[in-house]
Amino acid sequence: MRLFRLLKIFAVASKYGLDSMVFDLEPSGRLAKLANALQFWRDLSRPRAERLRLALENLGPIFVKFGQVLSTRRDLLPADIADELARLQDRVPPFSSELALKEIEKAYGKPVAEVFTEFDPVPVASASIAQVHFARLPDGRDVAVKILRPNMRGVIEHDLALMDAAALLLEKVWADGKRLKPREVVAEFAKYLRDELDLMREAANCSQLRRNFEGSELLIVPEVYWDWCTSTVMVMERMHGTPISRIDALRAQGIDLEKLSMAGVEIFFTQVFRDGFFHADMHPGNIFVHADGRYIALDFGIVATLNDNDKNYLAQNFLAFFRRDYKRVAEAHIESGWAPADTRVDEFEAAIRAVCEPIFDRPLKDISFGKVLLRLFQTSRRFHVEIQPQLVMLQKTLLNIEGLGRQLDPDLDLWKTAKPFLERWMSEQLGWRGVLKGMQQEAPQWARTLPQLPRLVHQALERPPRADLAPQLERLIAAQHQQNRWLLVIALLLALIAASLLI
Repeated sequence: MRLFRLLKIFAVASKYGLDSMVFDLEPSGRLAKLANALQFWRDLSRPRAERLRLALENLGPIFVKFGQVLSTRRDLLPADIADELARLQDRVPPFSSELALKEIEKAYGKPVAEVFTEFDPVPVASASIAQVHFARLPDGRDVAVKILRPNMRGVIEHDLALMDAAALLLEKVWADGKRLKPREVVAEFAKYLRDELDLMREAANCSQLRRNFEGSELLIVPEVYWDWCTSTVMVMERMHGTPISRIDALRAQGIDLEKLSMAGVEIFFTQVFRDGFFHADMHPGNIFVHADGRYIALDFGIVATLNDNDKNYLAQNFLAFFRRDYKRVAEAHIESGWAPADTRVDEFEAAIRAVCEPIFDRPLKDISFGKVLLRLFQTSRRFHVEIQPQLVMLQKTLLNIEGLGRQLDPDLDLWKTAKPFLERWMSEQLGWRGVLKGMQQEAPQWARTLPQLPRLVHQALERPPRADLAPQLERLIAAQHQQNRWLLVIALLLALIAASLLI
């Protein structure tokens, strides 16, 4: 089986001249000439990026999805290939209704009629990993049922093994192979793909996002019905809305497109800077608009998280960039640990200035946040900066949000919408609010630890002194008197913090 699949991959690669894309990198050009001479019948008149896209489409849905993920790694790919791969569409015919019913019976251990009072055998959506049917629960609630494609795990593991072997070969024969880390790219793709194979994980993502936006006037997230969820079947609230790509229909409903575009940006930055948990697959197919103008989020297979260090990196970079403080941009890279500690700030600053300064020839509304991040990533590569996967996912999602927002409103000014979030977050993290928040978070730990300090100090003093510890012991005794005075001060501070928490 694997041999036949491998032969098909070689045949498709030969047909679309993928070998020449690698051999062209060989300085002498002899390998490329030899390959073309031996395969004289093929037509290589199309651009290389288009040939790569067609080859991935020919190889099937897993390779299409790989191309989609690969298109987000613009920090690694040439622009023409990244742009072409972004055009890949996950067009997969649905599997049969009989198979869908069998998967449901397998998941629940009983016939579909005993699980749902109604089940529409015709799917409403189909992708490479799963498809969706509408149904009704015994209590009358209308639901959407997402069913994993049968036998997907074996197919995926098989193709992932072949991709990993190809990546290893690429590292060996291509001079830039080690720098571009193709095996790490495949491993990153495999992680996201395996996550999508577990619908319980997707259900948890959906539930978390819904909890984050409970009562929101901007975003609706469907409720997950956990009693009917398994690793292969996910049941959630059925959503009613208009696909966001149908702009004419939204206008006909009286939806304010300018307000809608700004709401999309606000939702994204709220996810990033308030929650550190964001929907990382926000293309138009996953977004509907409710009749009241709120967004409806769907498909939660791919999410990403940001820690405080990531958020600090992003906020400082965006703010410094729009203030043209390129030295601060360089310092933020080093302080966040993305750039080596021995990086020369002045050289890094000059490189960033050369890339970013021309952007300010355009109005702020024409500046792309996603492209700003991309330019920073590309420049950072020269200084051996390791770009983290979660930041790449954010950059990809930001490009989606920008494209979507400006499709709704060509005059959308992202900076005007995003600036309050960035400044508020920086104030909360670095200002007096951040200090107070940190003290409130640490108060329980202090409350547990401080009462033990006198006992711990007494135990240390009671132990027989060691010659090599004599200097430390003398300092400890001297410090004890000072510490006793501070204990009273700290106790008073804790009382004040406790009072503020109660308030």
